[in-house]
Amino acid sequence: MFNIKNSAQHKSLIMLALPMIFSNITVPLLGLVDTAVIGHLEHAYYLGGATVGAMIITFITWLCGFLRMSTTGLSAQAYGANDASLGIVILLRGILVATLVGASLILSQVFYLDGALFLAGGSEQVQLYARQYSDIRIWGLPAALSNLVILGWLLGNHQAKSVMWILIFTNLINLGLDLLFVIGFGWKVQGIAFATLIAEYSGLTLGLLVVFIKFNPPLKRAFYDYKALLVAVFRKNELLTYFQLNRDILIRTLCLELCFVFITFQGARLGDNAVAANAILLNFILLISFGLDGVANAAEVLVGKAKGAKDYSSLNTVIKISLFWTGTFAVCYSMLFVLFGDIFITWITDIDEVIIFTEQYMFWIVLLPLIGCWCYLYDGIYIGLMQARAMRNSMIIATFGCFFPVWYILQGYGNHALWAALSIFLLARGLTLAWHYNYRVKVNF
Repeated sequence: MFNIKNSAQHKSLIMLALPMIFSNITVPLLGLVDTAVIGHLEHAYYLGGATVGAMIITFITWLCGFLRMSTTGLSAQAYGANDASLGIVILLRGILVATLVGASLILSQVFYLDGALFLAGGSEQVQLYARQYSDIRIWGLPAALSNLVILGWLLGNHQAKSVMWILIFTNLINLGLDLLFVIGFGWKVQGIAFATLIAEYSGLTLGLLVVFIKFNPPLKRAFYDYKALLVAVFRKNELLTYFQLNRDILIRTLCLELCFVFITFQGARLGDNAVAANAILLNFILLISFGLDGVANAAEVLVGKAKGAKDYSSLNTVIKISLFWTGTFAVCYSMLFVLFGDIFITWITDIDEVIIFTEQYMFWIVLLPLIGCWCYLYDGIYIGLMQARAMRNSMIIATFGCFFPVWYILQGYGNHALWAALSIFLLARGLTLAWHYNYRVKVNF
């Protein structure tokens, strides 16, 4: 896969992937900082409550990941077709949907939060601090969801460095406020929530500013005839296509979220130490997945561009190169946790019971990059191709045919059953998408 003939394509992928890797890992790194700040408080239930509360809110943002995915794929194809006006329509439509979804969740927050906390379970203290956290964070949903659209749109328009700097800025704001509110003011779990809320609106402000500066001429042309722009945004056929595409991505993401929420909620039922340990381990998984998503993000942009330009030779070359780099980065992540995993745990918490409990499960973190890297990449490829139905079907098979049956069979092994189920789940996604690409998609090229 790595040969001199494809050196330009390798360079193109890496030049897109590296900024995305650096920017992507700031998200889970910030989660690790949040976890570390709370993890050094005197009781495990602070960490447990913050984890459950964060899962309740991030369930929505991850569920609405279709906003980022569809925006990236559609804007990449518009970029490949050299259609700037269509790109502006895609951006505005996405922001409108994101704002409406966020506002709806705020209006119905009592019902949503009550139901989520009931399903979460956990000790009285975990429930208390989860409620404190989620009561604050839910007000950031319009900004968080709009950020998904803006970042996806910039990525689709080959603005990976802009995405990187927006995410770094947002996460530095969050980090600074974490330290000020929790350590300086002693606000504990509420301090973490307020820090993230302010950071989300700060990131939205910067994102809109970057779009205005980078794309001022096409924006001016589009808004000059604002009536035609609004007609294009609300055009019935395009809206139906948009929602059909997002429907499949939504179902796909819902299945994914069911698995991660189940791990968090089931861990809460196994005790405060289990939910605290799983919070640390899930942050490690997010660190790995967001890093590997850097290559997948680059692949989806290049695949979308090649498809928009109908250059199927380049498309296949991009996919081969992406497979090579995904495997390379997966090995690096595994080695990182082999060498430094125990040290990372002690950085995050100094509660002896949580450290000992977490160390029992570190071998899963070493294995998961090698098992799961392929599903992350193929997700990116299929987003670029805008073939959401295959992603949906693969996720349904992996969730209901693998994750839950494996957990049910192995549940006697406690927390190990959850991590075994997650491993098989990731493996099944990669295998089904690889099979579909080679025997259903590639032949059409």
